[in-house]
Amino acid sequence: MSETTTPEEVLEACKAKGLRLATAESCTGGMVGAALTEVAGSSAVVLGGIVAYANSAKRDLLGVTDDTLSAHGAVSEETAREMAEGARAALKADIAVSITGIAGPGGAGDKPEGRVCFAVARDGAETRSETRDFGALGRANVRAASRDRALALLLEAAEA
Repeated sequence: MSETTTPEEVLEACKAKGLRLATAESCTGGMVGAALTEVAGSSAVVLGGIVAYANSAKRDLLGVTDDTLSAHGAVSEETAREMAEGARAALKADIAVSITGIAGPGGAGDKPEGRVCFAVARDGAETRSETRDFGALGRANVRAASRDRALALLLEAAEA
């Protein structure tokens, strides 16, 4: 899937399959939701999004468990999966994407700047996750690359 997926493509694919979507974002702070809702008519597909920057918000709003956060940290595929599943459940969506990562500057422990974990939860399918190391591109570039990858993952899941 191309990293130049447009919000319009995501919305059209979801609309064609009758899918309603949600987002769960940490390091992007709502950029995916903003990109989607900039498109006129997006309300036919987008139910909402949850920006959960702090671990307490990931836990309280998205249902990420303390065990997951303790064992794997906020920047992990395990946390990303629980975030996507939590957003899908909370907003009663058919499909949800999540993003959690280190936009920079600097990394945290063994997790370098530019490491971002994603997950997509879709009704009736196994939740899929992946990690991308975008590198030390600078905060704005890591966040933009993360938004673009999330859109591509949503399109891929919607077309599956």
